[in-house]
Amino acid sequence: MSTGTVAKPSAAPKKAGRRKLTWPWILLIVAAGLVLFSFVRVVSGADDLTSVGQISGALQLAVPIAMAGLGGLWAERAGVVNIGLEGMMILGTWFGAWAGYQWGPWTGVVVGILGGALGGLLHAIITVTFNVNHIVSGVAINILAVGFTQYLSNFTFAEAEGGSSKQSPRIDEITDITIPGLSDWLIDLQQKHWFLISDIAGILGGLVTHLSLLTIVAALLIPATWWLLWRTSFGLRLRSCGENPVAAESLGVNVYKYKYIAVVVSGGLAGLGGAFLAIVSTGIYQEGQTGGRGYIGLAAMIFGNWMPGGMALGASLFGFTDSLKIRGGAENVHALLLLVALLLVIAALWQLYRKKYVVAAISAAFSAAFFLWYFLTDEVPSQFVDAAPYITTLLVLALSAQRLRMPKADGLPYRKGEGK
Repeated sequence: MSTGTVAKPSAAPKKAGRRKLTWPWILLIVAAGLVLFSFVRVVSGADDLTSVGQISGALQLAVPIAMAGLGGLWAERAGVVNIGLEGMMILGTWFGAWAGYQWGPWTGVVVGILGGALGGLLHAIITVTFNVNHIVSGVAINILAVGFTQYLSNFTFAEAEGGSSKQSPRIDEITDITIPGLSDWLIDLQQKHWFLISDIAGILGGLVTHLSLLTIVAALLIPATWWLLWRTSFGLRLRSCGENPVAAESLGVNVYKYKYIAVVVSGGLAGLGGAFLAIVSTGIYQEGQTGGRGYIGLAAMIFGNWMPGGMALGASLFGFTDSLKIRGGAENVHALLLLVALLLVIAALWQLYRKKYVVAAISAAFSAAFFLWYFLTDEVPSQFVDAAPYITTLLVLALSAQRLRMPKADGLPYRKGEGK
């Protein structure tokens, strides 16, 4: 038997990983999206789709959701599930309005953040120190926040001039910014309804017209969070607590401290979202005004794959559809049917390219259904208009579910000393 040549085992083929989107590809996708939106606007005649008012309204509606989502990101990156975001937002609305109508809107913002942070601290004590189930703790905080604010309103707002047991007196406005000249020019350009050019003008005009200073502060918190959590040693330690707290503790990281910091900051951000609702969006506290935005913020965070940029995109999507509902009602939402049908055509073609024929066929079938719905009707039922933002959120979450990767130790129980 010859042993002169021995066949070496061939190396296993490397698995092709998903390609990371580069800036040229991102810009190309954005440009294609603008062209598609402009086409839908021209065909449907729904000129408010990309108007200055629509974009400005979408931005205002997206901020509270983005702050709740950012709060959820802080907590979950440290390994603590925060279902209590809704309750922390409620605390932010109440404390923000209570301080705002007495001592001014900026004081209201600070006190609203502190109110949300108080809810975060309570959640941290229950989940981190006493190791109670995170979902149970979050639901309990949501219930407590509703009862607590109702109780406080009975002997604060009810006795104040212009208030009642269900709402606060009017709060002074926070200064907003409009760039003179540029804003007027962009509005004029948008009102000409030219293909693509007017759409770009409408989007840019919404960013420079009646922009609240608090909106700018909230927007800056998103890149600030990315830098702090992904570019500093503090952020590395905090994220290690959400990935492998035992290993982090063995390297000298005080896991409890970082979890506490993350959950308190989480509550403060949710409180900021609540204060924004009371002070900027409406100028008044009203019972139940959060309307489930804490839960939507959590959904936006999941859609964004626990990353600040993706979370901001998810919040913007919900804010945009919510603004469409408010500004144009049935006409705007009806135009969305055409947009969804076209997106499903693109999805079907992409799945054909990837040789996933069953998924392509399903996408094509749904696309045909949406095309028929659009061309055979002039408007959509009012119930569908009201539900459109929530349906959009559920659809996006369902379509993006395969790409999600949560922190490995998110929601898992941890006891101090396990790493020793």
